[in-house]
Amino acid sequence: MAQTRKKRRKKRRGTQAGQIDTKRRSRPKSRAEAKSQARSGTKKKSGTRLDRPPTWKSATIRGLIAAVVFMVLLIVLFGRPLTEAVGLALFMLVFYIPAGYYMDTFMWRRRERARIRSGRKQ
Repeated sequence: MAQTRKKRRKKRRGTQAGQIDTKRRSRPKSRAEAKSQARSGTKKKSGTRLDRPPTWKSATIRGLIAAVVFMVLLIVLFGRPLTEAVGLALFMLVFYIPAGYYMDTFMWRRRERARIRSGRKQ
């Protein structure tokens, strides 16, 4: 009886979301190396956004979103007329943009001081 050779299955490189990892990663040689790779990857991803100083653009976008949500809530939940809701939303926008920027600046400076104290580099 002749043996049939099984076809070898290839590993799929894609993720469940349908994205394909283009980076070729070598397999870690030891358990300690695997742990260090996992730790370094998660810190880089989460830390990069928080390490950047705040911008007026990000504060403006966040303020616009908050003002639109505020306007929709005024119209839908509180039954205010459109002109009144738009006026209050514009007032809130003028308040939200600088308040958001200065709050982000305060938090960023706080994180920077903590980073410098701990001796961690960027």
